[in-house]
Amino acid sequence: MTPFSVLSSAVLGLALQASPASSDKELVRTARALFGVIPAKAPAPDPIAAEQLELGRKIFFDYRLSKDGSTTCVRCHQPQFYSTDRLPQSAGFNNNKGARNAQSILNLAFQDVVHWRNDRTSLEDQALRSFTTPLSFGNASTEEAVKRFELAGYAPLFQKAFPKAATPLTLENAASALGSYQRSLTTRAPFDRFLEGDVKAISPAARKGLQEFISVGCVGCHNGPAVGGRSLQKFGVFQDYWSLTKSSTPDKGRYDVTKQEADLYVFKVPSLRNITETAPYFHDASARDLATAIRWMGKLQLNKDLTDEQVASINAFLESLTGELPKSFREAPTLPSAPWAGPEPL
Repeated sequence: MTPFSVLSSAVLGLALQASPASSDKELVRTARALFGVIPAKAPAPDPIAAEQLELGRKIFFDYRLSKDGSTTCVRCHQPQFYSTDRLPQSAGFNNNKGARNAQSILNLAFQDVVHWRNDRTSLEDQALRSFTTPLSFGNASTEEAVKRFELAGYAPLFQKAFPKAATPLTLENAASALGSYQRSLTTRAPFDRFLEGDVKAISPAARKGLQEFISVGCVGCHNGPAVGGRSLQKFGVFQDYWSLTKSSTPDKGRYDVTKQEADLYVFKVPSLRNITETAPYFHDASARDLATAIRWMGKLQLNKDLTDEQVASINAFLESLTGELPKSFREAPTLPSAPWAGPEPL
């Protein structure tokens, strides 16, 4: 996994040719090849798909589905924090803390890797495991998790969303609905309008930062529409990451999943969309501000001591990646009603 493993040789050539002297049109052309645009409007789903998406939205926001009523997806992925919780370690059922900083789920439709350690095969796999995981919803079994859906009044919604299923209310169908909803959450930003040819959609400082982002090598890993999220990479290519982050207990990353030496300290390359809104940074939240994160990444991943001017320029570019939250995320849905008012022993 080299820093440029994701890029084709043709696209890499475009990146390396970019320079501060590049014209705005050349910069747009190069950036479009490296990143790609988040569409202004997604195709409307068919009626059944729309029912499934809305079901997933309700599940995402419903705390009643956890064993003690303390946890659901939105606890770690809060709209006011751009789908993070801004905590060093996220917490779930019984306030059990996870091992890592929660990543945003926005723009997952354009990402290939779900978790920091890539220990989930898909969004659906992640959702399915959450229903019965002690660190998440806390249900002890599939039967217990399904019963909570029934008690909360979800049976009719599953019947509408999965009309051809012999048994509509299953955890597999719940996971499918959650996956549909999460993939619908995209955030177009000024940078997308720039990629479409509106040069003035981002500031001159951001355009300079984009040139810097490309020329110093950040784009080797942070590419594609999500500006990352497509690959795994060793954190600390040129030196141990904790030599800068001062992390007290280095996380072995994907190695703990595969036990392969090549996966030691390997993590997901995160998306940089909305990055200015999602501090703290890195899997262990060791960087409290974006300038620090940029500087450390330059040294750890590229063996470059970025100047204050370079850091400021890249920061200006990253600001252009912040988009508007979709209405279906920033506004909580009306949840199904049932006589049952909250968690209780089953």
